[in-house]
Amino acid sequence: MNQHYKLSVILISKSSSLSFLPYLYVMQIRNSFRNTPTIVLNLIIINALVFFAQMALGGLNEESWVNDLFALHHYKSECFRPYQLVTHLFMHGGFFHLLFNMLALWMFGSMMERVWGPQRFLIFYLICGLSAGLAQMGNYIHDYWSIDHQILNSEDVITYASILRKNATVGASGAIMGVLAAYGYTFPNTELFIMPIPFPVKAKWAILGILALDIFGGISNTTGDNVAHFAHVGGALVGFLIVLIWNKTNKQHFY
Repeated sequence: MNQHYKLSVILISKSSSLSFLPYLYVMQIRNSFRNTPTIVLNLIIINALVFFAQMALGGLNEESWVNDLFALHHYKSECFRPYQLVTHLFMHGGFFHLLFNMLALWMFGSMMERVWGPQRFLIFYLICGLSAGLAQMGNYIHDYWSIDHQILNSEDVITYASILRKNATVGASGAIMGVLAAYGYTFPNTELFIMPIPFPVKAKWAILGILALDIFGGISNTTGDNVAHFAHVGGALVGFLIVLIWNKTNKQHFY
């Protein structure tokens, strides 16, 4: 299908002659949300409900029983449980973390669910999320390799256990990076407006740029950077491989 899709931002004039436009724009957003595919809509609702539960139960603090049980920890941590590879996908570290993840899921996930259908999209999303979690586990192993292979005294053991407890990962970003990779492959020439870039960027270049920033951020390992860059990279790479394999038998590109 040789079609060209373009996403654009609507700028609304404050002129009185166009005073009806804000209402139309709000109605357009409302109608778009009503038309959100089933899986994407339910994922947004679940993530929002989990976030409100986190706030109510103190799960936004680094040291809380909620994070101990459900955030993703290093396998050497006393808090680690295998099920955390799934549960951490539905938790978030703050309101804007949740907001931007769900906005990306709504914008790009809705398109992919319409292309694939609900069952295939859900399978894809969960595989990307699990892969991102495994990539983060690998990053933990790398970061703590030297400490894990030292003989620690009793005081250092307590200190190290506290560090591992605090250094937990939450968020759906890895799964959503997989969705972005799939979108960039399926709609490579769709033009996206990305603030603050003043001109449209094709999806394939935008996704590659985001991936490059994550790789750079992960390698540079800047002090104070609490973003799980390699989880993002893991989710994106697995997402790309899955859509590449699926497209071998059912080629779908929307230019």
